Amino acid sequence: MRYKYLIIIGLISILSAGCTNQTVTETPTATTVATADVKPGNFQAGEHPTQGQVSVVKEAGKNYLEFDQNFKTDQGPDLYVILYRFEKPPISGIKEKDYVSIARLQKISGNQRYALPNNVNLQEFKSVAIWCRKFNATFGYAIL
Repeated sequence: MRYKYLIIIGLISILSAGCTNQTVTETPTATTVATADVKPGNFQAGEHPTQGQVSVVKEAGKNYLEFDQNFKTDQGPDLYVILYRFEKPPISGIKEKDYVSIARLQKISGNQRYALPNNVNLQEFKSVAIWCRKFNATFGYAIL
């Protein structure tokens, strides 16, 4: 009978100790991609004022485009984030063979992140652009 109470008291102590409130802070695991020699780029106006910075980050083996809190462009129809093969995309008339579409633009200002497809080789692209698909117009771009 004594052992039964000792076991119960022991289990209660273990459970109490395990349930204490501990704050754990983790540091982000995102790091700038060094192997691809991709440096952050500053957005420049194309057909519309565009500003802010874009970086390529690698997290858990996956690459992302990350726009900083200063990113801002104009509202427009059918806006996409694209990777362009050359440093300066044309204001209008981008050819299909010269870019790869990453995703629809999430919002026209502030922080945002876009996963790059695994089959995209960053070495083949020189810039990131905000592109209006409907009118084939470059709102703004950043050289990587």
